[in-house]
Amino acid sequence: MREQVEQRVSELKAELQKGQQMLAELEAKEAELRQTLLRISGAIQVLEELLTDAAPAPAAVPGAGPLPSAVPQAGAAARVDPVPVAPTKPGHDRVNAHT
Repeated sequence: MREQVEQRVSELKAELQKGQQMLAELEAKEAELRQTLLRISGAIQVLEELLTDAAPAPAAVPGAGPLPSAVPQAGAAARVDPVPVAPTKPGHDRVNAHT
């Protein structure tokens, strides 16, 4: 009977050691997973802030693009694009010039 009890104690000690090893591995995986989730959460936060910063102003018209600035940016030269105008003959208005 004593041998059977000693055998069972030996088996249980081996099982305990194996369980402790598995628990340590799971705890390491848990810590790694928590770090991964923290990085993902941080990335989500950064991207959401970018979306918030990139959102159009409430008065902006969707698809209209940015409004031109009345004041040139520092270091930028003021530039005015000429508007092409078709030459007209005296006495002819532009609307009827092609008819």
